[in-house]
Amino acid sequence: MEIIRIDEKKKQFISLLLLADEQENMIDRYLERGVMYALYDDNGVIKAECVVTDEGNGVLEIKNIAVAPEFQRKGYGQALIDFLVTEYAGKFSVLQVGTGDSPLTVPFYEKCGFVRSHSIKNFFIDNYDNPIYENGALLRDMIYFKRNI
Repeated sequence: MEIIRIDEKKKQFISLLLLADEQENMIDRYLERGVMYALYDDNGVIKAECVVTDEGNGVLEIKNIAVAPEFQRKGYGQALIDFLVTEYAGKFSVLQVGTGDSPLTVPFYEKCGFVRSHSIKNFFIDNYDNPIYENGALLRDMIYFKRNI
């Protein structure tokens, strides 16, 4: 497994990013200002991607983390988070992530050492063109999690 920083032509990776953030113009808000990483297996197959941004005051935010469906639940998402913690330790004090209040994503972040921080009411309702459902539930609020690094 190899994790590579992507500095150019980030839009060519959009299909996988859309799994985690299904509205392209929302991805456009952070893609170019963020740092992107891609996780490849030993055969050069991309398994996962993430984009992180410097939010100031020592906070690094995961704006997008996506694992290709056929490779989910195999540790690739956690491997990316572990990489970020190691890569940015000493440069940032907090790693945070915002997500919908979903039984699919919340346990993942908690397993990775994150704790609930705060929320933004109606974020998904106010910022997305269409309703977003995950596991049959309408996403409304953005729930933020943080982890000290």
